Amino acid sequence: MMRIAVLCSRIRAEEKLLFSELERRNLDYIRIDDREQIFDLQQYDHPFDVVLERCIQHSRALYMLKIFNDAGVPTVNSYRAALTCGDKFLTTQALIHANAPSPRCLLAFTPESALAAMEQIGYPVVLKPVIGSWGRMVSKINDRDAAEAILEHRDVLGSYQHAIFYIQEYIEKPGRDIRSFVIGDQCIGAIYRTSSHWITNTARGGIASKCELTPELIDLSLRAAHSVGGGVIAVDLLETLDGRLLVNEVNYTMEFRNSIDTTGVDIPARIIDYVLAMGRGAASG
Repeated sequence: MMRIAVLCSRIRAEEKLLFSELERRNLDYIRIDDREQIFDLQQYDHPFDVVLERCIQHSRALYMLKIFNDAGVPTVNSYRAALTCGDKFLTTQALIHANAPSPRCLLAFTPESALAAMEQIGYPVVLKPVIGSWGRMVSKINDRDAAEAILEHRDVLGSYQHAIFYIQEYIEKPGRDIRSFVIGDQCIGAIYRTSSHWITNTARGGIASKCELTPELIDLSLRAAHSVGGGVIAVDLLETLDGRLLVNEVNYTMEFRNSIDTTGVDIPARIIDYVLAMGRGAASG
């Protein structure tokens, strides 16, 4: 029987759904709690055929995926996907090389050059941390006074990541954005996330509704997912007022609790199908 490990920490609704699907199929799996695990870095023999990563903390996920991938254990998702998706600069570079349209971005390394970059794009602009999720520490900056205040705040936070200024053009959108779900070579569904706030994440109160898949949406979602290494990927897209689609962000440990009924797709089952396929592929190889 295939030996499956699930990397996790706090168990959310998504993990409970995945565990239920594994148990429904009578699959043998163990949980690896990242708060308790100790890794011997000289140990390359791990008793798993495939590992499903569901950690909350990006840094822990990244290191554990590197350990398993270097030992030849397939993971969902890969270290490469986690590394790229976990850093907005690396994601943007991947999208550019894949010719996947995304908002214009400028990168600066001092408050002075960041201010010049914002004025080069033109207000409003969006300032994001290169590492982060759920819309935390994302700022819409409407004018120079706000820019100076926020840049001064970021400059004294101390972390080297806060000294990297990732500045994105602000895209006027119709009160919503799109999240699509890609597993392997298929875009399995998509939702609108609607909010009166300019940040539309469902974690921040956005309301999910079904978004019909179109050839353009499918193509762009697949290009974005494959650009970061593929696997089980959520792609966040923006609709411009003139009807274009732009890739905003790409996520490697996707949340889907609000999207199963909305899309009509059994997302946990599709994820476990993919995990099993990865495990069988490694065994046959």
